[in-house]
Amino acid sequence: MKLYGSIDLHSYNNVMVLIDEKDKVVYQKRLANDLSLILEQLSPYASSLEGIVVESTYNWYWLVDGLMEKEHHP
Repeated sequence: MKLYGSIDLHSYNNVMVLIDEKDKVVYQKRLANDLSLILEQLSPYASSLEGIVVESTYNWYWLVDGLMEKEHHP
């Protein structure tokens, strides 16, 4: 099953949502802006993730760089 991710990044936290091919939400949670926590939450879904969209007005580099380093492709 293919999954698609979205992270709405705010100053101190983010909302991460994963949906399947039928637009069904399979994961949704507000998380602290901690790269290790975000990667931990993504790890059970990593093999199914097609990509991740990051929405942010500024200060998104640390997240995108960290996701790309772990081969999650925003």
